[in-house]
Amino acid sequence: MPDSLDEALQKKQELRLTVAALRGAQQEADLLSRRIWDKMLALPQFARARTVMTYLDIGSEVRTRAYLPELWQLGKRVVVPYCMAREIRLFQVKKMDELSPGTWQILEPKPEWLSRMDRRVDASELDLIVVPGVAFDRYGDRLGLGKGYYDRFLQRVRPDAVKISPAFECQLVDKIPVLPHDVRVDMVITENYVYRAGERV
Repeated sequence: MPDSLDEALQKKQELRLTVAALRGAQQEADLLSRRIWDKMLALPQFARARTVMTYLDIGSEVRTRAYLPELWQLGKRVVVPYCMAREIRLFQVKKMDELSPGTWQILEPKPEWLSRMDRRVDASELDLIVVPGVAFDRYGDRLGLGKGYYDRFLQRVRPDAVKISPAFECQLVDKIPVLPHDVRVDMVITENYVYRAGERV
């Protein structure tokens, strides 16, 4: 455990830079993402989930946007995040053409859709959340970009909502420095393994 807040923040930033570089150099990201998604879709927790939220990949992240049609085919209510006033908000998406590049070129709902009250979703409605991150450990601790958006957001979801982070094996580290506001995910799924929070694998 870090001795101080400053030490924790420094270690986090060092890990962020190191792992982001490793992820950026990852070969066959599309193929490995498919393996990760196959593991995720095979989970009983995924089968039971009615409302599924997923981030929309950008850059070298594990791919997600390619699998939205598959989620619709499975009968899932698919929810994607967007940011407003430094807060994650939720939108039910039914077709890819409802999305367009927004802040930082991340896909988000087109402006004309955001006023649709029937597409707004409350965090309490989510059954399963696909959570992004830069680095993870095998116990479910995650390291994001440092803005705290997801940590604040995950504190609003139901206690029984399943939180899953897809990651390449190169994104795993021995231990993520944690602070009181950090929220652990229930599983980290890589191309090789399913790591469950609190379990040593």
